[in-house]
Amino acid sequence: MAKKSVASIQTGSKRLTKAIRMVKSPKTGAYVFEEKIMNPENVNDYFKAK
Repeated sequence: MAKKSVASIQTGSKRLTKAIRMVKSPKTGAYVFEEKIMNPENVNDYFKAK
């Protein structure tokens, strides 16, 4: 599974990170990219979750 933390985004007083992971689609079997913007503390938990 590919995973990457792409960018640190600052909006006002909040610091956010955009995380992208590659997930295999259950319907077609092809890989799709899942993107999510979150706090930097939650990135590792996001990558560990399936």
